[in-house]
Amino acid sequence: MVQLQKIATEQRNPNTRDIDTLSTLEMVKRINQEDHRVAEAVGMVTEQIAAAIDRIAEKLEDGGRLIYCGAGTSGRLGILDAVECPPTYSTDPETVQALMAGGYDAIFKAVEGAEDSKVLGVQDMKNIHFTPKDVLVGIAASGRTPYVLGCMEYAKALGAVTIAVTCCPGSELDTFADIGIAPAPGPEVITGSTRMKSGTAQKMVLNMLSTGTMIKLGKVYGNLMVDVKPSNEKLVRRCVSIVCDAAECSEAEAVAALESCGYRPKIAITMVLLGISAQEAKKRLDDAGGRIARALEK
Repeated sequence: MVQLQKIATEQRNPNTRDIDTLSTLEMVKRINQEDHRVAEAVGMVTEQIAAAIDRIAEKLEDGGRLIYCGAGTSGRLGILDAVECPPTYSTDPETVQALMAGGYDAIFKAVEGAEDSKVLGVQDMKNIHFTPKDVLVGIAASGRTPYVLGCMEYAKALGAVTIAVTCCPGSELDTFADIGIAPAPGPEVITGSTRMKSGTAQKMVLNMLSTGTMIKLGKVYGNLMVDVKPSNEKLVRRCVSIVCDAAECSEAEAVAALESCGYRPKIAITMVLLGISAQEAKKRLDDAGGRIARALEK
């Protein structure tokens, strides 16, 4: 039997006990006041986030994968972060993945009981052929979701790196993981509605994990996403803008370089800055581990 009174995310918020009697404007202001606590809570766990980024980047550079797992809102947040990596950083879709309790159908509609099964978690891990080279990030606001614990136990038994993202410091998941990241934004505006402050805190942490990892892997030059995949008209224009900014060149020069290298901004930037061919720029980048700054030094 789950004892809700002992779970931090299930506590009743004294600041919103009268929220149903407020005017719409006051209601919105009250929610906004509570949301201000989220960034502060995340700010308290930056050391753990940094440690996690270093471990993830190390494993991905060695050919491993980043796997998120979760249920409900937490699972959907993992999916959101994972699916944004290929278009933003041109990662292989296999490199960053997300497991959701209940599978594909649960993304859109709750699958009853799926999150309560450790066995389903283990099976999903086996289905993706999880290995010790991979990193598992278990996401659960309460820090006790059985599905996530099942995934974590399987990963740890293999000797893989395990990271927990919860909103309950000291929870079972938080203490079980190699690195526990547990911002504590306080009780929800609506008691137990963890899609709100807890979900926002988790989203902020996942943003940092994936973005920080991609920066460490050389997929960012300055603050430009130089590995963006031009999959639509807006992103094609962004590629041109990125090359112009990074190489301090004209739009015509940027377009010419991009067209000669298959619209890969990282290669185009290196071409323009060093005055070399696409083939030579690619070789220099490969030798530099895909990092523009290092290629320029060479």
